Amino acid sequence: MKQYVIVGNGVAAAGCIEGIRRQDAEGKIVVVSQEEYAVYCRPLISYYLEGKTDIQRMQYRSADFYEKNGCEVLYGKTAVAGDAQKKTVTLEDGTEIPYDALCVATGSTAFVPPFQGLDSVQKKFSFMTLDDTLALEQAISDDSRVLIVGAGLIGLKCAEGLHGRAAQITVCDLADRVLSSILDAPCAAVVQAHLEKNGIAFLLGDSVQTFEGGKAHMNSGKTVDFDVLVLAVGVRANTALVRSMGGEADRGILLDTAMRTTLPDVYAAGDCTQGLDSSCGEKKVLALLPNAYMQGRCAGINMAGGEAVFDTAIPMNSIGFFGLHIMTAGSYANTQVIDTGKDGNVRKLFVRDGLLSGFILVGDTARAGIYTAMIRDKTPLESVNFELLKESATSAAFSPETRRKKFGSVV
Repeated sequence: MKQYVIVGNGVAAAGCIEGIRRQDAEGKIVVVSQEEYAVYCRPLISYYLEGKTDIQRMQYRSADFYEKNGCEVLYGKTAVAGDAQKKTVTLEDGTEIPYDALCVATGSTAFVPPFQGLDSVQKKFSFMTLDDTLALEQAISDDSRVLIVGAGLIGLKCAEGLHGRAAQITVCDLADRVLSSILDAPCAAVVQAHLEKNGIAFLLGDSVQTFEGGKAHMNSGKTVDFDVLVLAVGVRANTALVRSMGGEADRGILLDTAMRTTLPDVYAAGDCTQGLDSSCGEKKVLALLPNAYMQGRCAGINMAGGEAVFDTAIPMNSIGFFGLHIMTAGSYANTQVIDTGKDGNVRKLFVRDGLLSGFILVGDTARAGIYTAMIRDKTPLESVNFELLKESATSAAFSPETRRKKFGSVV
């Protein structure tokens, strides 16, 4: 009987467990979980702060998930090293766990720049995990002044989560726009204006030079007074375990489309990995929940002797702030930009080599999955009515045969 070891207990790990059980109903599965919680949806932590959900409803799988799948979960444990020759993983307490197949799903951790004076700040937090959220919740009061360093997805969702629970929220970022990794300047301006209408203040193109207790001295010469600091500058993939075993890693653990690392019988999945971005053909870190699950499932199937490939990963985001919906996907580089937004909505389609390579939607995001599928499937634009698709994501742009196959209808 094979022993499968999964290091990590997030969405990628859940996918891996389900992938293994699709092929092997008997093998033992050991899950090493640094957190003390069963798998949960990390994107929901901001909704927890808002009071829109609770810990129970954040669970990604049912309470009996591990029991049903015959898993032994080691909560509160960290894998610090591995031996590819002996096929063992070593925990921080010295325990060695043997494996026949290993999946590294260690995720990522918050990147904290070496700000001068950061040690002088009493209340400082990251915003990555449930523990981060619970700690931040305890530190907040109605009269808190919050400074968030980072205007990316994490920082802005934190700002939304704290809205109404703090007296003042200021977000700063060295970039000149919000969500700079996924939005161009005009789209970012629409989102920023909406956030400002909801009471979020911004200092963009500016960052902290030094901290002095509850004061942040900015590069611009401005000073921001605060009581609570949230550091949301970015994340780094947790690659140390695979590196300790002699495996290859760049910004993330390098893997092929079967989720194999460069080590025998060692797979990887989730935010710790660097795999194929099918929208541009390059290997990138795609730290996104849907990709994490699909990578994990693919890894699990292959660990158990099956044959699976996941070669359609693309960057994609579906988010909202105070009722404004935003969806993005694919790549925008070296493309023709088609802008058909109207009535206050943004619709930008990016075309390269006769294919839809990416899109940005702000406001009206209805049926955007049609665009996403076109990017994944590399649907030739000459095979659809692209004039219709420029105006809306509609199945009417496809042939009757395609509509019947993809959508189950020719209507």
